[in-house]
Amino acid sequence: MLTKRDLLRSTAAIAALAATTAKYTPAIAQNKADWPRLLEAKDIAEEGFIYGLPLVMNYAVMQEFAVDRNSGQFKAPFNEIKSLHHVATPADTAVITPNSDTPYSMLWLDLRAEPMVISVPAIEKDRYYAVQLIDGNTYNFGYIGTRATGTEAGDYLVVGPDWKGGTPSGIRKVFQSTTPFTLALIRTQLFNPGDISNVEKVQAGYKAGPLSAFLKQSAPPAAPKIDFVPATTAGIKDNFFEYLDAALQFVPETSRDKAIRAKLAKIGIGPGKTFKFKELSLEHKAEILVGMKQGDDKVDKWLAGGNKVINGWNVGSFFGDEAFYNGDWVMRAGAAKGGLFGNDAVEAMYPYTRTDATGDAIDGSKHKYTITFAPGQLPPVNAFWSVTMYDGKSQLLVKNPINRYLINSPMLPAMKKDADGSVTLYIQKDSPGADKEANWLPAPDDKIYLVMRLYWPKPAPPSILPPGQGTWQPPGIKRV
Repeated sequence: MLTKRDLLRSTAAIAALAATTAKYTPAIAQNKADWPRLLEAKDIAEEGFIYGLPLVMNYAVMQEFAVDRNSGQFKAPFNEIKSLHHVATPADTAVITPNSDTPYSMLWLDLRAEPMVISVPAIEKDRYYAVQLIDGNTYNFGYIGTRATGTEAGDYLVVGPDWKGGTPSGIRKVFQSTTPFTLALIRTQLFNPGDISNVEKVQAGYKAGPLSAFLKQSAPPAAPKIDFVPATTAGIKDNFFEYLDAALQFVPETSRDKAIRAKLAKIGIGPGKTFKFKELSLEHKAEILVGMKQGDDKVDKWLAGGNKVINGWNVGSFFGDEAFYNGDWVMRAGAAKGGLFGNDAVEAMYPYTRTDATGDAIDGSKHKYTITFAPGQLPPVNAFWSVTMYDGKSQLLVKNPINRYLINSPMLPAMKKDADGSVTLYIQKDSPGADKEANWLPAPDDKIYLVMRLYWPKPAPPSILPPGQGTWQPPGIKRV
């Protein structure tokens, strides 16, 4: 338990950091009767960081993808679909641990004026696709796709938090978001590089339009224009509470977050408020920074222990809807930090690791590694599986001489099998030799972060489900 004296001593370095953020100003905020004392401010900052991390990450990505045309990551304005005709590469830096299996189509929805209709084409039965609906709370509030709704063509309605209508004629299902701004993230399976033209044809069939147009009625008045607070994923660390203040304008309060929202309001964060870090006293700046650091440490601790460790892999499920999280802000923050916009377990499982089977950190600058799937022990999925390589520090894809960022099940026919029928992947920075290159997953000359993706995992044994208790287990990474 930290005493006030201990705390102030421990924040000396952080206070120095705060001094570089803005010149010392008198304790403006402390003169306000409603501003909390130092330790309470620290506790609110800690809790607020944990609660707000997913909201801030989502807000920054929305800003870069749908608002700021000069962000370098801009995709399309609200209510327009942008389909990418390539998979993620090291140039894609807005979202950590990007998926490089399925070309994305992205649709940021503004549901303030009226609901939006998402229309999907008929898709061949062996091609997996999914439309994941994610709101500003980072809750997955619905799915359209191969697993959830089948491969037939259909029209689906996405409505905002205030929608009270029924299901209009011609609409197969209604999905309700907890926030007015929502992301529809569409993944379309790519079988191999030569299949991209077929993927593009599927993507061309994804459509989005307002409900009034679908019903052939006159449109309601447009929603007022918003001057969004500029935000970047790179700026989250330095501007966290300013970004949270901006994000909360578009996250309606619920019974689950009422208590933490009231605490945040005490330090000037929330709708109708404007948090200004530079106007705080030096002491309060230090406490806010300490609180954020402690909150971040709690999230990291949860990420390290929130799952079951199986053969060095972290196996668990931490993505879902509002009821799934049920106010567990640490789990929600851990999910966002582990991989923003991840799927529910029934849609995809994501075993991940930074360690080998013995628990040592995997490091491409020091060692070579292998992963061996025994005969009949490939990941059990209805769709497909992959193992993706990331830089251990940034969690972004790694540049390499063969531009290969993952190995997945569609690549199996070209891969070499061992004498006993098992499949071995070579995890190393240099080529294992021409005869083994088909099985090579190039690694960075540094720390490694590996993520396995199992799309539409089979529910019957052998299965990775239920998370952490399944009969199938990912094989450990062995040091050569």
